[in-house]
Amino acid sequence: MTKKRKHQEDFHKLKLKVGKKKPRLENATDTNFRTKTIHLPEQLRQGGILPTNNRKLNIKDLLSQMNHYSAGVKQSALFGLKDLLSQYPFIIDAHLSNILSELAAVFTDKDSSVRKAAVCLLQFLAPKIRAEHISPFFPLMSAHLSSAMTHISEEIQEDSLKVLDIFLKEYPTLLRDRSTVLLNNFVELISHQQMSTQQKSRDKISWIISVNPSCRMMSQQWRLNVLVRLQKFLQILVEDSSVLEIDSEGQKERTHSVGIQKSLCVNWQEHAAGEQHIQLYENVYPKINSLFTLRSLSMTSSDEKGLASMNNLKGFIQVIIPLLLDCWIEASPKQLSTPVLGNILESGSQQIMEAVLGIIHLLWKLAKQNKDPYEMEIWLRANYLIDFKHHFMCYFPYSFQETIKQRKKDHLKSNKYHRTSSNNIDHLLLNLTLCEIMVSLANTSTLPTDAHWLDLIRKFVIETLQDGCKLISKQLNKLLRVTWRLLEIQLNKATETLMKAVYTFYQQRNLPFPVRTLLLNFFARVYQKEEMNLHINRSQSKVLTCWLAGLPQQLVLLGLKNPELSEQLIGIIYSAASRANKEILQSLQAAAPMIYDPLDGAMVLLPPESQQHLVQLLYFVPHLPNDLLAALSRCCIMGKLSVKLTSTLIRILRIRSSFVAWKYPAQGSSVTDMGYFSFLFSTLTGFSSEELSNLQSIRGKPHINQTPLSPVQLYLTDFEQFSYHWTMAEVVSQCLSTIPSRSQCIDVLQSGICKYLVGLTVIPDSTAGAILCALSKLLDQVYVLNESISRFLASLCYSLLYLLLTIEREDTEHIQKRDVLWSSCISILSTSLQILRVMLQTLQVNQASRDELPVLAQLLCLLMQHRQLQTHMKTSEFLVKQIVKDIMVLKSDEAQEQWLTDLHYNFNIYLATHSPGSGVVNTLY
Repeated sequence: MTKKRKHQEDFHKLKLKVGKKKPRLENATDTNFRTKTIHLPEQLRQGGILPTNNRKLNIKDLLSQMNHYSAGVKQSALFGLKDLLSQYPFIIDAHLSNILSELAAVFTDKDSSVRKAAVCLLQFLAPKIRAEHISPFFPLMSAHLSSAMTHISEEIQEDSLKVLDIFLKEYPTLLRDRSTVLLNNFVELISHQQMSTQQKSRDKISWIISVNPSCRMMSQQWRLNVLVRLQKFLQILVEDSSVLEIDSEGQKERTHSVGIQKSLCVNWQEHAAGEQHIQLYENVYPKINSLFTLRSLSMTSSDEKGLASMNNLKGFIQVIIPLLLDCWIEASPKQLSTPVLGNILESGSQQIMEAVLGIIHLLWKLAKQNKDPYEMEIWLRANYLIDFKHHFMCYFPYSFQETIKQRKKDHLKSNKYHRTSSNNIDHLLLNLTLCEIMVSLANTSTLPTDAHWLDLIRKFVIETLQDGCKLISKQLNKLLRVTWRLLEIQLNKATETLMKAVYTFYQQRNLPFPVRTLLLNFFARVYQKEEMNLHINRSQSKVLTCWLAGLPQQLVLLGLKNPELSEQLIGIIYSAASRANKEILQSLQAAAPMIYDPLDGAMVLLPPESQQHLVQLLYFVPHLPNDLLAALSRCCIMGKLSVKLTSTLIRILRIRSSFVAWKYPAQGSSVTDMGYFSFLFSTLTGFSSEELSNLQSIRGKPHINQTPLSPVQLYLTDFEQFSYHWTMAEVVSQCLSTIPSRSQCIDVLQSGICKYLVGLTVIPDSTAGAILCALSKLLDQVYVLNESISRFLASLCYSLLYLLLTIEREDTEHIQKRDVLWSSCISILSTSLQILRVMLQTLQVNQASRDELPVLAQLLCLLMQHRQLQTHMKTSEFLVKQIVKDIMVLKSDEAQEQWLTDLHYNFNIYLATHSPGSGVVNTLY
C-alpha cells in the first residue's frame, strides 16, 4: 500500500449499518452499577421529643389523623395508637385528655371498621386507666355513648352496646352517676313514643315496642341484647345501694354466716400500759331516731339522684314494666291444646323471659331499699299484681325442653311430643325469679286473696326441694328466699310442710360447701326467729327440733374435713345452747365425749378460732362426767390448745364446780367434786400415768439429772413444754387456793400424790415444780403432812435445788427455768418447817461423792443466807451443825478449798446471828 493511501485510511469515516451495534470505543467509561435494599426493623431516631411507632408517627400525628375524612386513615390511626401506647404506656397519662376525647368522637363514626377499631382500642385502654383518673373525662365519654345509643343508624346502636359492656366491666361506679340518662337510652333502644291523636296530654308519654322488619338483626334478638345490658346496669345500682342496707326480712341481701361473733379479749396489763386499745362500737352510744334529715349543701336534684329517688323510680317503673310485659307476651308460650307438665320454651324465648324477670326483680330490690319500702310495696301491688298474675302465673311453672323431630311412623303410632329435658339450670332460675317477684307482693293481710297462686308457688318449691336434684348455690339461694317469704306470710301448718321439704334436701349427702352453708344459715335464721317470737304461743317446728338435735353429731362426723363448715356448725350450736334449747343440750351432752376426744375429736383438730368456741361451749354442757373431764385434762396436757385457751378452759370448769358457790351450794351440780379434783390434779402433774411409767425406764444424761442424796431423779423437759406446763400449774394453783376448806383440799392432793407419784424414781422437773408450787399456796405452819408425803416432797426439793446449782451457764434452755423452780422450792421450805427438817435429816453426807460435796456446801450457804428461811434454819440448828460437821470430817485430810472456806464463814455468821434479819444478806445463788 502506497503512503498516500495509508494516510487516507487514518481519516476514513466508518459507515454504520442498520441493525449493527456501534463498536465500543477504546477509551469508553463503564457506567453500569448495582443496587441493594436496606431494611430498618425499627425507628432508630425519635421525631423530636415524642416517641414514635413503627410508621414513624408520634402521638400528635396519630391524634391529628383521627379527624381525617378517610375511614382508612382513621382506622390506621386507631391501630397505630394501640401499637404506640402498648410500647410506651407512660404516654397514656401524659395525653389522656386528648386520647379520650378523640376516641369518644368516633363512637358515632359512620364506618363500621373505624368503630370496631375504636372498641378494640377502648378494650386495651380501660384496664390501664383507673376510675379516679378517667372520672374528669367520663361525662364527655358518656355523652358520646348516649349519642351512639340513640343514633339513627342501627349499626352504631349495636356497636354502642359493646362500648357499654366495657364501661360496665371497668367503670361501674362512674356509670351509676349517669343513671338517669342511660336508663332513658335503654328505653329508646327497644321502643318509641306513641303518636296518637287521642293522646291530649303531653305530660303522660306512652311507649310501645319498636319493630323494624328491614333490620338485619331480628327484633327479638335485639331486644334481648338491650335487656341483658339493662339488667347488668340495674345490678350495679342495686349493689351500690345495698352496701349498708338491710332488706325487709331483717337480713342482708348477701349471704352471711350465722356464728359466734369474735369476742374482745382484753389484757388489762397491756390496757393499763396503753398498749391495747378497746374500740367502742356504735351501740354503746344512744341512738336517736328522727324523721328529719339535714339538707345537703350540694342541693342535689331528683334527676341527679337517679333511681334512689322514689319519684324517679316510680316513673321508670311505669315506663319499663309495660315494655317488659310486651316482650314477655312475645316470647311466652301460647295456650296449648293438650295439657302437659310445664310449658315448652325455646332457647331464645327463654332468655328473653329470664331477662324480663331479672329486670323486674332488680327494680323490686331498689323499691325495698327506698326510704319507705312499705309504701312502695303497696303501690307495686296496686298497679301490677293483676297483670303479673295474668301473664306470669298463667303458664307457671315453665320448663325448657327440646323437641325432637319425629318420623312419620312414630307420628302415626302416637301424636305425643317426644321431649327431652335438658337439665339446664336456666328454667329453674326463671321460675324461682318469678316466685321471688310474686311472693314479694303478698303479705299476711292479703293471704285469702292470694291463696290460689301462692299455693302454686308453694307446691313448686316443695317439689323442687324433694325432687332430689343437685342445686347450685345460686339456685338454692333464690329457693330459700322464696321459702323464707312463704314462712313469713303462711300459717304454722303450712310452714311445717315447707320446713320438711327443706330438711329433706338438707339430708342429702355430698352437698357442696356453699350449698350446705346456705342451708345452715336458713335453719339458723328460722330458729332465731322462733326464739324471738315466743310470745306468740306457737309450738316449735318438729323439723327444726330434729335439725337442731342432729347438729352435734354432724360436727363429730365432719371434723377437719371442712373447717369452715365446722365453724358454722359450732356457731349455730353455741347460739342455741346459750338460749338453753332443750334438744341441742341433750344432743350436745351425748356427743361431748366425741367432740372433746383428745386424739381425734373436733376440739384438737380444728383451728384455734374454732377451739376457742368449743371451749366456751363447755359452759353450756348440762353435765360434765368424769370421763369427759379426763378427756379435757388430756387435751390440756397434750398441748393441743394454746396457753390462753387452756387457762380459759380451767377457769370455766372452776365456774361450773360447786366450790364457786360454796356458801349456797346449787342442787345437782354439773361437775362432781371428785371429778373436779381429778381434773385439777391430772392437769397439775402435766403427764398421764402411762407417760410417767414410761419415763421410769430412761437412764443417763442428757435427759436425767440425779444425785445420790435423793431417791428422786429429774427428767429434764424442753423449755417450751416446761413453760406451757408451768402456766397451767399456776392457774390450777389459783383454782385450788380459792377452795374454802383448804385442809380438805390438801388431803385430796396428798392422796393423789401418794397414789400416783410416791414410789416413782423419775419425775419430770415441771411436775416437781408444779406440785411444790401448788402446795406452797395451800399449806400453813400448822398443817402436818404424813411421813411419806413429807419425805417425797423433801426429795423433790433437794433434787430441784441440786439441779439449779449444777446447771451450766452454757445450757441456755434449762437455765431459763431457774427463777420459777427456785421460788417454788423456797416457798415450800419457808411455808412448811416439816419439809425443811425432813430434807436436812435425809442428807446423808457420807453417801455423797466428792464432786457433790461442794454443791451441798453451796446449798447450805444459800439456805442460811436466805431471809425467808432464817427462822426455820435457827429451829433446825442441830441438823445444820451435824451436816457441817460431817462435811468437815470428810474434808479434814485435804487442803482447804474455797467452797469450804465459804461454808466456814457462813456457818459462823449463822451461829453468831440470833435476831432475824440482822446483817444477813438475801443472796440467792
